[in-house]
Amino acid sequence: QLQLVESGGGLVQPGGSLLLSCTASGVTLANYAVGWFRRAPGTEREGVSCISASGASTDYADSVTGRFTIYRDNTKNTVYLQMNSLKPEDTGVYYCAADSFRLCVRGYGMEYWGKGTLVTVSS
Repeated sequence: QLQLVESGGGLVQPGGSLLLSCTASGVTLANYAVGWFRRAPGTEREGVSCISASGASTDYADSVTGRFTIYRDNTKNTVYLQMNSLKPEDTGVYYCAADSFRLCVRGYGMEYWGKGTLVTVSS
């Protein structure tokens, strides 16, 4: 039984930063590739970032490259998304997802999903 819980969302000004956390229960998250996705109101969900189970490889959407960093702390069974230089277009509900395939592949459906945390970037 795998359960993912996101935290760290909130209201931030443009140019500010937020740290999102994805904590797992029921499994060792180090055995799973983990991705972050987001959905703005009325839009399709899009992939933001992904980290392989080993942590050796990461992937970022072009829109966030250089601003966001994904990393994991296996001692806390948690994957983080550090978001810097935030823009209004980063606003949305952010979801973490995990897959036992271990590697990040664009277009591959993730097995397990959290319920999301809301990020609002506004002045």
